[in-house]
Amino acid sequence: MLGAIAGDIIGSPYEFISFKGYDFPLFSKQSDYTDDTVLTVAVADILMHDREIAATLKSYTRQYPNRGYGGNFARWVASDSLEPYNSWGNGAAMRTSPVGFLFTNEVDVLAAARDIAQATHNHPEGIRGAQALAYAIFLARQGAGKEELRTEITRWFGYDLSPKLEDIRPSYRFDESCQGTVPPALIAFLESADFEDAIRKAISLGGDADTLACITGSVAEAYFGPIPQEIAQQTRQRLPRAFLEVIDKFYLMLEA
Repeated sequence: MLGAIAGDIIGSPYEFISFKGYDFPLFSKQSDYTDDTVLTVAVADILMHDREIAATLKSYTRQYPNRGYGGNFARWVASDSLEPYNSWGNGAAMRTSPVGFLFTNEVDVLAAARDIAQATHNHPEGIRGAQALAYAIFLARQGAGKEELRTEITRWFGYDLSPKLEDIRPSYRFDESCQGTVPPALIAFLESADFEDAIRKAISLGGDADTLACITGSVAEAYFGPIPQEIAQQTRQRLPRAFLEVIDKFYLMLEA
């Protein structure tokens, strides 16, 4: 989960500028958490304490406003409704990493990812994106190799993970959909040598940088293990104490 949050923070300065570089400062004064982090922490809280999904997502968003929430999601939060709004946006996937870390069998992973997604993103593409990410994390934590992970995600979710980043990058642009974000984010992981390399490659695509890096970072953490200490420290010092309390409790649950 911290890998997702680190990716979000590292990617935040590059979200809207179509940046396609690889060598850049991982952290700067502009590096800050966005909606990806807020909702990832909310999902961890939901799972640990069996909280009502839609109400908790709204509560977190209202406590931490102005973090780059999508327009439809922001309007939903401002409304009195707890009904989903049929979104296929990548917000369904970017918040889902705690599911892949917490559950220990694929049935529970897929069911929880569906439930977390469809509280807002009940469009089939929203659900597919969330489930694909959670299942990729689950597979990585179970010791699956990259080619097995590539094969299984393609087999079950229909995502084409065969293109190379060098072929995707030239024409890739900001894409807020699950179907336009999850596959390239997974490919960035599949081509990576370590956690930092995965984050840099995701951002180098020049798209929705914080969300791409959030998704890539979550799988990279599951595959490579705990994120580098310096990155973890830089990430943690940019988070509210309340978030750190949820994160620390979450990792204690994983170790139990």
